[in-house]
Amino acid sequence: MTDTAWNTLEPRLMELGPDTSAPGPWKAWRLTRDEDGIDWLIADQPGASANTVSEEVLEELDQILAQLEKDPPKALVIRSAKPGGFFAGADVKAFVGARDAQEVAHRMTRAHEVVDRLANLTTPTVAVVHGYALGGGLEIALACDHRILVGEEARLGFPEVQLGLHPGLGGTARLLDLIDPLEAMQMMLTGKAKRPGEAKAIGLADAVTEERHVRAAVRAVAQGKFRSAKPGRLGRLRHQVTDRILHADLPRRAAADRMRSQAAKQAPPEHYPAPGALVDLWERHGDDLKAMRKAEIASFAQLMPTDAAQNLIGVFFLREKMKRLTEVEAQPPRHLHVIGAGAMGGDIAAWAAWHGIKVTLADLKPEIIAHAVGRAAALYPKLGHDSGKTRDALDRLIPDPDGQGVRHADLIIEAAPEKLELKRQIYADLEPRLKSGAVLATNTSSIRLEDLAQGLARPERLIGIHFFNPVSRMQLVEIVTHEGVAAETLDMAKAFLGAIDRLPAPVRSAPGFLVNRALTPYMLEAMVMMQEGVSPETIDAAAEAFGMPVGPAELADQVGLDVGIAVADSLKAGLDKPLPVPPETLRAKVTAGDLGRKSGKGIYAWKGGEPQKAKSLAKPTQEMTDRLILPMIDACLECLRKGVVEDDDVADGAMVFGAGFAPFRGGPIHYARQAGAQTLKARMEALAAMHGERFRPDQGWDRLT
Repeated sequence: MTDTAWNTLEPRLMELGPDTSAPGPWKAWRLTRDEDGIDWLIADQPGASANTVSEEVLEELDQILAQLEKDPPKALVIRSAKPGGFFAGADVKAFVGARDAQEVAHRMTRAHEVVDRLANLTTPTVAVVHGYALGGGLEIALACDHRILVGEEARLGFPEVQLGLHPGLGGTARLLDLIDPLEAMQMMLTGKAKRPGEAKAIGLADAVTEERHVRAAVRAVAQGKFRSAKPGRLGRLRHQVTDRILHADLPRRAAADRMRSQAAKQAPPEHYPAPGALVDLWERHGDDLKAMRKAEIASFAQLMPTDAAQNLIGVFFLREKMKRLTEVEAQPPRHLHVIGAGAMGGDIAAWAAWHGIKVTLADLKPEIIAHAVGRAAALYPKLGHDSGKTRDALDRLIPDPDGQGVRHADLIIEAAPEKLELKRQIYADLEPRLKSGAVLATNTSSIRLEDLAQGLARPERLIGIHFFNPVSRMQLVEIVTHEGVAAETLDMAKAFLGAIDRLPAPVRSAPGFLVNRALTPYMLEAMVMMQEGVSPETIDAAAEAFGMPVGPAELADQVGLDVGIAVADSLKAGLDKPLPVPPETLRAKVTAGDLGRKSGKGIYAWKGGEPQKAKSLAKPTQEMTDRLILPMIDACLECLRKGVVEDDDVADGAMVFGAGFAPFRGGPIHYARQAGAQTLKARMEALAAMHGERFRPDQGWDRLT
């Protein structure tokens, strides 16, 4: 094959304008002018894998814009040199600990001036976006005249609501001015990013093209020949009608009320004030977008110092810290073999195959494998709209009823039922067939790895990789080590989780590890309270009042009552203090087959995947909330004291991402410090006096007091 042919087949380099090695006067930007008189402004922050909209970036942009005003090009292109995307959002680090609303408002006013200067350029401007353009990055793109997306991997969104904020660089008004206002509000309230096709359809993007066509599109902008893709005639008409209607006070107020109601179902305003603040902003200023941009600054500045925003920003950094744990020299497995094609094993296999890993899936019953593949086929279109990617993932997911993949696999994950002897039998059969260097992992949720390792010739190759259900939605995975585990085994596990986009929580083998150790008393205490006559609806409301996304009764049904009892029974012998005793009525439900969501009936009846809850008249009390939440925090402190988890941040991150601990509170350890450890410890002591030894505070509280 000729060199020319090879070059044609190679992935094209990004179009970044004239190539120059000459250093420019700016750190984060470089500016060159091509032969057509077009300026290429390239964002490339040094020492960073992604661009962020920092104060330094904006100050340099301001200097560049001043230069362009004096010597305007025929067109200005703004794009990123980072392979991952345009801008990942604002520099969140700049707002950590920001408690002065006036100071925040001052900084945001200055930032607005720069972005407004870009928007007011007389030169045609175009943002060329590959990968992500999020938050402040999308706001820079919105300040340009045109937005051209490159490829199908581009994502445009405003995730600020996940940080307890809303857009703050003029994005609220500019988005409302550009697309249908209801679509714009939905986009900002949910934080969901738009794919290229969606962005183009609603008018957020002007065109979607391939890299080889970027220069031609830019030339068309400079020559005034660029034709923006607009929504269809009906879409434009609908936008105009909606916009005209919502300029009137009464319709806008009615729409705002609906938005508040919908947002409150997902994020209670007492815990998450940002959605309500955004709706208020639009309701008051939706008919005057210039006034809205100004009011946006004040609203943003009031949100930033709140505990909710500061704690959610802290959770953002917890996520980043846990992601970095996957940055190891070891290579992820090229071939994964999964034993057990049930709900967990099948979904682990499907998730790994989606992320490019060859997977063989084994089970004693071929029909269970077939069912798992069917679940994968239903899942993949929800993960991405690319039918080719779905096909490729299904090609990588290989049914293997005879277990032939064992001999070739780099990593084997056992996801068999929680029975010690069964797992040991599987390992005895597996180990002689493993290739050199292969890692054996168990998905056990409660069995000590020391017990599982007995009888293995190479116990150092055994590790726990404990996923949570549902695999496709739960970001956290516990990596469970034991005293004899090899360093390379641990690194393989970390590399694997990095490859499949999951957050690792390194924990030491112990009863329940961390997450289940903390969640079990939470769920069992709910059962005791039900035995006392409290309705499950009231109990769930007590947990939700604290900020838990799911109450313990509903969670027990989701996990499965049989699984919950089995975990509780396995834990109780290894703990220093007693667990709440599951009532016999609960065991009777399990015996009768009422296992929760999976059987259609448990504590609640389930219909359409939702629990059928009665409207409880009894209001939850603070004591109920304390009985549920404080033992969870206590268990985390016990795990830290015993070295089950070695890092406060990892403990917090594991509970937020694995157990749903109220994110706006920053994690259990952070919350205990913020609320006052002495106060919470005293409340536990009071509960111990009323209800028994299970509430006796662990010695771990002393490290916080």
